[in-house]
Amino acid sequence: MALAKAQKQKILEELKEKIARQKSMVFIDFTGMKVKDIFGLRKKLKEINGELKVAKKTLMGIVFKEKGIDLDFKKIKTEIALILGYSDEISPAKIAYQTSQENKNLKILGGFLESKFIEAERVIELAKLPTKNELLAKLAGSINAPVSNFVYSLKYNLKGLVTVLAKVKT
Repeated sequence: MALAKAQKQKILEELKEKIARQKSMVFIDFTGMKVKDIFGLRKKLKEINGELKVAKKTLMGIVFKEKGIDLDFKKIKTEIALILGYSDEISPAKIAYQTSQENKNLKILGGFLESKFIEAERVIELAKLPTKNELLAKLAGSINAPVSNFVYSLKYNLKGLVTVLAKVKT
């Protein structure tokens, strides 16, 4: 069903606002996905302050052209959706990749990071990177390891001293 001009204008304004706020964007092909799977994807994205936006390719093309991004949506013959990430650059790619592993109907087409288009392979590489929290945990563990080892050595030496003194006492 064709959209009225007012509806299209509203969608354009909404897309402009969302694209202006995003930190990263992933293009996906969701042809063949079940509605419950799409709702599950939306729920996961909401948890990380992300969003799945479906719009007509012509409307997306208009918005991207106004933003100075040169993408030809006419070449894409499938249904397309945007996964927008507002707080983290990597999380949208991670969720898209995880969902594509669970549901073979979802295909990653590419993405935008730091105002540059990146190919699907690069999006998948980004998705496989550890999260910020995982990296911070590894860093904390690395910093803590020498101190823990030092405390353990002191404890071991004291334990050995106590054992020797206990044997001397008897």
